[in-house]
Amino acid sequence: MFDLVIRNGTIVDGSGLPAYRADIAITGNRIARIGQIAGKARKEIDASGRAVAPGFIDPHTHFDAQLLWDGAARPALSHGVTTIVPGNCSLSLAPLKADHRMKLVGMFNQIEEMPYKAFKEGVVWDWETFSEYITRIRKGLAINVAPLVGHSVIRLWVMGDAAMERTANPGEIESMKSVLRECLDAGAIGLSTSYVDMDERLQPVPSRYADAAEVDALASVLGEYGRILQIVPEFYDADLTIARLDQLAELSLKYSIPTTFSPLFVNADNTDAVERVMARVDEQFARGARVWPQVQTRPIDISFSFAVPSLLFIRMRSWYRIIRFGTPEEIMAAFRDAENRKNLVAEAEAAMSTLWPMLRLRQVKTEANQKYVGKTLGEIAKLRKTTPVEAMIDLSLEEELDAHFLAADMGHNSNERVSSLLKHPRVHIGASDGGAHILSFSTYGDTGYLFAHFVRSLSAMRLEDAVKKITSDTAAIWGIPDRGLLREGYVADIVVFDPATIDRGEEVFVQDVPGDGSRYVREARGVETVIVSGGIAWTAAGGYQDARGEVLPGAAANTRPLVAA
Repeated sequence: MFDLVIRNGTIVDGSGLPAYRADIAITGNRIARIGQIAGKARKEIDASGRAVAPGFIDPHTHFDAQLLWDGAARPALSHGVTTIVPGNCSLSLAPLKADHRMKLVGMFNQIEEMPYKAFKEGVVWDWETFSEYITRIRKGLAINVAPLVGHSVIRLWVMGDAAMERTANPGEIESMKSVLRECLDAGAIGLSTSYVDMDERLQPVPSRYADAAEVDALASVLGEYGRILQIVPEFYDADLTIARLDQLAELSLKYSIPTTFSPLFVNADNTDAVERVMARVDEQFARGARVWPQVQTRPIDISFSFAVPSLLFIRMRSWYRIIRFGTPEEIMAAFRDAENRKNLVAEAEAAMSTLWPMLRLRQVKTEANQKYVGKTLGEIAKLRKTTPVEAMIDLSLEEELDAHFLAADMGHNSNERVSSLLKHPRVHIGASDGGAHILSFSTYGDTGYLFAHFVRSLSAMRLEDAVKKITSDTAAIWGIPDRGLLREGYVADIVVFDPATIDRGEEVFVQDVPGDGSRYVREARGVETVIVSGGIAWTAAGGYQDARGEVLPGAAANTRPLVAA
């Protein structure tokens, strides 16, 4: 008797081949048989009229902390995501000595916009090594986790505070290599580093102090294991991005490793730059290098209030300094001071004059301002006989900084250009940032948006190709064995969904973060059942079920994975 049989489904197996109708039988955590199955099962799912696909894989997340209080990485699992990759952008929660815990929390707060209070009230710090962290997150894990180890924390572990001041000497580099081996043996899928990020003091993160020799040495260790290197390049500059791409290519060729960089956005003002980057990607692949750009599916939306530092203000130094380092009282005083306010308004209008009128007021607390919710700042400014920037400041002061605004469709929103990029055979769909930027935008539902927008609305991709992009392609690039395809003998990570309705829901504001914190989320639409390692992990009817997640690729997996050509 089988443990579970999914009957009458349309099998979209992750290979890109045409879908077909069949049943899938599961025994334990593996797919036992695919075809017309007469045998009985302890549980059965009727998937008539539904697509049955491998579980989706999200390769760029920051669920490192959330996994400590939520082993399902809600709501990612409900969107059909069965495997997540945390630890990107040089930041992971291990290895980490006690002395540097708050330093790392500061970096997560600055870079990934994760609140201090969530760490204070949601995290019990009972680990230091990477192995101990893996043991910690295994408790109650409902989703598969393929964790990267961050370059910045390896530097902190070996060099202490000097990691934030200088390059490493040869002895320190050797120690870093040993620490990286320990992390890979404990289950890290690879190493992440960053060339752009800043800490809570607006100083470079530790990884940015590394020279080429240090990165080369760490890549040599990745070569021993066949593991991946992820970087955040200077994505705002095409020439610098191409230079980093070339650096990755040399490391890939020298050590036979896969590499990936993110993000890569296509906007109206950088189309030529993206084309140049992709042309160089093609050149490097022709040489035999594996340098995979990651591209997100969704347009760029940013929500913000004056109460929380927002990356939207990063180009306006005075604004960012006040909101990043000021107390609520200091922020309000700065905007109430007439001369200071005059200078701040001028700075905002000089930096992004066309943006402010289009911003929309999302929510307020006072009854008096409810009438403006849903309107743009341009509309509100007309009603109040002022300017959009002045209206934004006034509303923020009236709401004691708790007025929330939305900058929608800021970029990455050209259907033609984005769909062309997503379809490129060497583009890797990712960069969701799941678990991060929780008050700036919802990082959930990118997979639903892929199907709803690019497959269903635009007919820019076949269903089979879209599934392949977020399943077998990702598993191959990252070296995740026995997943990403519906094959007999493969691990049963499976999602059952309705191709006619799968989508992401509206962005909603919820209060479910430790420390009475809030975030923006999107619920899943059209996803009916999510199976992780053979067990039903989530259903639309019953919600979250038994925990079945695993840590991938597993301890001491010293194998060189096959990678997509």
